[in-house]
Amino acid sequence: MSAFAISQVLIAIAIIFDLISFQFKQRKKILTCLCISGILISSHFFLLEQWTAAILMLLASIRYLVTVFSHSKSWMMFFLAASSLVTLVTFSGILSLISFAGSATQTCAAFCPNDQRLRQMMLIGTSIWLLNNTLIGSPTAVLMEVLFIGSNLLGYYRYYGFTLSSKYEQA
Repeated sequence: MSAFAISQVLIAIAIIFDLISFQFKQRKKILTCLCISGILISSHFFLLEQWTAAILMLLASIRYLVTVFSHSKSWMMFFLAASSLVTLVTFSGILSLISFAGSATQTCAAFCPNDQRLRQMMLIGTSIWLLNNTLIGSPTAVLMEVLFIGSNLLGYYRYYGFTLSSKYEQA
């Protein structure tokens, strides 16, 4: 089996974790699923020799694990700085910048203290990763991001309806 085919299988498995992640209400369960998915997605990018994306997704998996236990802005700054360093060291053009933008947005999302804002920020970050995966030509990864956006929107609607403002911002 080719590296490309294996990468697509890994993404197919990651899709399962992505789809179930936003059907949970609890941040801890959402982030645990995203951690597992991130490891699979990182492996996918390694097989496709997309080094910036691969390392950023591996870093994201660690970040999701950390955010299960901490909302500290210091950790968020650490992961943003680490993502910047990874992007600088592995820079190979526009795809590196797109990967960084997706990763940075999702880093900010992961450190949101409530699941509603996490969901909103993840929609933005996922849209950026959708662009990245389209440009690298990974059809299963494109499908994964589209399904992830759909799952996130479904979960958001189930818990919050059509409101876009956080209950913490309304106070």
